[in-house]
Amino acid sequence: MDCGIVTTPFGRRAMSLGMLAHQLSSASAVDEGKVDKWKLFRTVCAAKSNLGVSDRSLAVLNALLSFYPKTELEAADGLVVFPSNAQLSLRTHGMAETTLRRHLATLVEAGLIFRRDSPNGKRYARRDRKGAIGQAFGFDLAPLLSRAAEFEAEAARLEADRRYLQMMRERMSLCRRDVAKLVDLLRLSDVAYAEEAEARCQAVSMSLSRKPSIAEIERLLPVLALLQDELTNRLENLLKTQNTAANERQNERHIQNSESDYLSESEPADERLGVEFSRKASTEVLPVGQNASGLSANIEAAPLPLVLKACPQIRDYGPSGRIDNWRDLLTAATVVKNMLGISPDAYNDACATLGPETTATVLACLLERAEHIHSAGAYLRDLTRRAKSQSFAVSAMLSARLRAQASVVG
Repeated sequence: MDCGIVTTPFGRRAMSLGMLAHQLSSASAVDEGKVDKWKLFRTVCAAKSNLGVSDRSLAVLNALLSFYPKTELEAADGLVVFPSNAQLSLRTHGMAETTLRRHLATLVEAGLIFRRDSPNGKRYARRDRKGAIGQAFGFDLAPLLSRAAEFEAEAARLEADRRYLQMMRERMSLCRRDVAKLVDLLRLSDVAYAEEAEARCQAVSMSLSRKPSIAEIERLLPVLALLQDELTNRLENLLKTQNTAANERQNERHIQNSESDYLSESEPADERLGVEFSRKASTEVLPVGQNASGLSANIEAAPLPLVLKACPQIRDYGPSGRIDNWRDLLTAATVVKNMLGISPDAYNDACATLGPETTATVLACLLERAEHIHSAGAYLRDLTRRAKSQSFAVSAMLSARLRAQASVVG
């Protein structure tokens, strides 16, 4: 039988408000909930950068979890483990006792565990006549159980930020390459402007750190994209002055034919909708002046407002229950991925093939039909396979969702 929710440390260690807060917040785990301890441990490892714990502290936490007899942490079975320092040292590959104490203190301060010290400071358990544990003194794992949802949300946010940063760095790299190539091309006919453009590009590059942050890229990418637009327009004007009148008429006929092909009345509505997606994606999804080179060669991202209109449920999984930009949608998609049971391999393959934004859009659509889908992971793998063979369009999924909404309203 437990002595109470709050327990004070043995010896000279003083009680702090932080320790008290962690113990009180963990009280809810005493009555309900259970979670796979190793899955939870991997989530904590993914969120470690914001928890204030090091790899070695996590190694100690791993050892503590290994002393819990069951795979699932459950309050009804008791959450206190009571290994000696000698046993802990063996399971942390010979970690020195002083180092062990320091990392245990770090885990307590971070609110991942708290101490339940006995009257003499020893770790042990009292058992009844049947051998069942009645009261245990050692390290309580209740904070892990009570904060499981918090750890998962933080890990999802960090994963979404990592993917978003990777995507933005790729776009910055592509934009810098495009500007450099266009400057070299323009130098053949307009040296003065080419040198000016090169100086502006170098100024942007000089202001970037070696490993630029999201904020740096979001600030400088539009500047570089604007320069790319200016160079493109200047080269386009140069081409117009060099073309003959016959070539101009031929180009005009080609453009007219292309437009008629795209907007043919005999074309299905979903395909026309896909064309609109492609046009809007270049201005609404990507930074100003940036093309879709950072995404899949065949899959264009749909405009974010249209995604949210077709799949409103995804908003509930965004930061603070809302989605204001693609970064928020990527965070929500990571949470939904875990909720639908989609494996990291299936998700990563989809991101590599479809692009992060389109993958997030697909997950938003799957969330709308979650109750009708037997295996979301298998569904996503099938869509990824179809995308590789160029037989998948996200526009079709979104238009289906819009039609479903219209039929419900009607």
